[in-house]
Amino acid sequence: MSQKTCANCLMDTSDPDIFFNENGVCNHCIEAEIEIAKIRLSESESLKKLNGLAEKIKRDSIERPYDAVVGMSGGVDSSYVAWLAHTLGLRVLAVHFDNGWNSEIAVANIRSVVETCGFDLETYVINWPEFKDLQRSFIRAGVVDIEMLSDHAIMASMFELAKRHSIRYVLSGTNIATEHGMPRAWVWNKNDLTNIEAIHRKFGERRLKSFPRMGLVKSTIRRNFSVRYEFIEILNLANFRKDRAMEVLEAKTGWRYYGGKHYESVFTKFYQAYILPAKFNIDKRKVHLSALIRNGEITKSQASEELDSPLYSEDELRRDQAYVLKKLSFSKREFDDIMSEEPVAHSHYLTDAKVRSLLKSAAKKIRL
Repeated sequence: MSQKTCANCLMDTSDPDIFFNENGVCNHCIEAEIEIAKIRLSESESLKKLNGLAEKIKRDSIERPYDAVVGMSGGVDSSYVAWLAHTLGLRVLAVHFDNGWNSEIAVANIRSVVETCGFDLETYVINWPEFKDLQRSFIRAGVVDIEMLSDHAIMASMFELAKRHSIRYVLSGTNIATEHGMPRAWVWNKNDLTNIEAIHRKFGERRLKSFPRMGLVKSTIRRNFSVRYEFIEILNLANFRKDRAMEVLEAKTGWRYYGGKHYESVFTKFYQAYILPAKFNIDKRKVHLSALIRNGEITKSQASEELDSPLYSEDELRRDQAYVLKKLSFSKREFDDIMSEEPVAHSHYLTDAKVRSLLKSAAKKIRL
């Protein structure tokens, strides 16, 4: 059966939960219009909110060594958060989570931005044998969201470093404008430590001792309440546009583009450009390009042209696959066998999803 595509963006029925209105517009576009309207500000309103936030942060951090912590990957979102914090005069501790998959351009971008902004940089280097065992476990488990391992560890390590340095504010690059619309079936809750540990218990081969973790109660409190820490999605106050952010970063810091959403990581590129489409029939470019259409950065025609381009050239795929498999100690035959198996839902393994949903609802009621 042929896929049905949204009249406005590139999202289609490869998202099993998608639905369309009478005009053929998908639920992601409908929801995004509402959410983006909440954050769309005039230039003067944006400056007022950003300056007000900066003054509050400075006031609350006057006795502390830093005003805020910013996690940096070398990508556009986190790099622009760092630049924005610099323009607001904030004293920032930049934190980089090194999971063993950095590309050379990511390392160069982090260095360029940090040096231009005059920030201190602390690098959290993951225990590679442990992390390798976790990634091998998730690949063998057949679940879709292998990247939840890095995302979970990044968040946990950022909050731990904030605690160690007595920093109250965590500035995030998460934003509605360019990240809205990820299908639920394509990802899993990054904070589901129960799921991570269950999969590792079944497929792992070594004990986890130092992997950064943030359990159910702690993650719920930190993300929903301003107790000791405040998690701020600052780009939602800045009328964020990826194209303009890249122009600023290139001109002001020497930052360079790396070719795709989160492609600053070698593993993420291989995961998004090969594992997801080959095993799960998922092309995340549909989400990323659709968000840019809704944000007025590209036309649907331009996005369609980019989507029609190959995810990998044959030589590049051969090179990256050989590198990833060697680093993860998979033979080509073993990996191909895993790729040919049917996908397995995260919920097939133990998860805290139901309890988390109850806690989230309770947190919402308390805030109201």
